[in-house]
Amino acid sequence: MTKLLPTLTIIAAIGSGVVGGVFFAFSNFVMAALARLPVPSGIAAMNSINITVITPTFMTALFGTGLICLVLIAAVLLGWSQSGTYWLLAGAVLYFVGNPLVTMVFNVPLNDALAAADPTSANSAAVWTNYLSDWVMWNHVRTITSIVAMICFIMALI
Repeated sequence: MTKLLPTLTIIAAIGSGVVGGVFFAFSNFVMAALARLPVPSGIAAMNSINITVITPTFMTALFGTGLICLVLIAAVLLGWSQSGTYWLLAGAVLYFVGNPLVTMVFNVPLNDALAAADPTSANSAAVWTNYLSDWVMWNHVRTITSIVAMICFIMALI
């Protein structure tokens, strides 16, 4: 276990960085670019992204890192102790709550509601505006928690 946990911490740091980078891009320019499109086109583009993102590679990065974080949390709570343990626990909790959990509780339901919306309806502009506001806010949470978790994992290792 002494050799496995540092390895898992390195993998969690890399996973957090990769996921944080994806979410950073969405928070900083992808969603702004989609918001500039005509409403039906923006909705269609986002719906396409939401389908396309479900790949083994991205799901492994997002949820695999979350699974590793659960192992790290369990190890710390079961008494594994080494210098950096609090950094490790902080990073694992931040990542797990701020990414897989936020994704499933907030972003996925917003995506599902957008997929069910008629992009040509009279209220599509309001649906799109609300979606952009809420989705981007929760994506900022995912971005920040991924990056801070990565920093915590690095701190735990040094």
